[in-house]
Amino acid sequence: MTEITAALVKELREKSGAGMMDCKKALLENNGDIEASIDWLRAKGISKADKKAGRAAAEGLIAIAGAGHKAVVVELNSETDFVARNDAFQDLVRGIASVALATDGTVEAIAAATYPASGKPVIDTIKDAIATIGENMTLRRSAKLEVEHGVVATYIHNAAGDGIGKLGVLVALKSEGDKAVLTSIGRQVAMHIAATNPLAIRSEEVDAAVAERERNVFIEQARESGKPEAIIEKMVEGRMRKFFEEVALLSQAFVINPDLTVGAAVQAAEKEAGAKIEVVGMARLLLGEGVEKEESDFAAEVAAVAKG
Repeated sequence: MTEITAALVKELREKSGAGMMDCKKALLENNGDIEASIDWLRAKGISKADKKAGRAAAEGLIAIAGAGHKAVVVELNSETDFVARNDAFQDLVRGIASVALATDGTVEAIAAATYPASGKPVIDTIKDAIATIGENMTLRRSAKLEVEHGVVATYIHNAAGDGIGKLGVLVALKSEGDKAVLTSIGRQVAMHIAATNPLAIRSEEVDAAVAERERNVFIEQARESGKPEAIIEKMVEGRMRKFFEEVALLSQAFVINPDLTVGAAVQAAEKEAGAKIEVVGMARLLLGEGVEKEESDFAAEVAAVAKG
């Protein structure tokens, strides 16, 4: 049996928000498995939080470059926000996004592409910037969307300058309609995605493993009520319908007009665009998402220094 260490309990507490004793019990019940323990806590109603991908703690910038029918979003991390405000760093991440637009959009392809200003591969240009600025940098993530007919709309939230910020979103719309209308509704949908972070465009596209995990949690929650299995099945189906509505883009209430779903808002734009509009892709990068930064106890550090 896995040893339930204090570090394991602390990790579960940080991810679930539950109390220490509840976390320890959950770990004991699930042989130290963090994910299973989170689901166990949720099923018991002890933790309302879903699994956290990690605190958005990494610094740096998100950059977007677009060319109408295609766009790319990249994340370049730095150690401190101070460096992210540096003009040279901002120019670098913009330049990398521009280079990325001519690649397939993968980190590997971008890293190997030639950076025009230096004549070197992007990865070597980043290394040169590290030597100059004196702080580690990482090209961590990227995404590219492209359509043959239509537009790829973009949105930067918490912009730090032209095309750069803390959160970047791309939305690909397939349509033969008016490009200006497509760009407008596309940007609105991108803003919605920035706010809600949907898991998929359509409910049937939600990852099967994610959906199954939710179903299992709902089943356990329903069984806690002590109701018959037939009733539990209906309760679970109802909760799953609501779950899909909440996590699938097109069925979500549109943040710009909550009286409409996103799907209905896109459909309403078809009249002005003069053609059918189909949402065929989306990408959302939040700076530092999934990266844990080591936190220090400032008071403890001061005390340690005082002791010599």
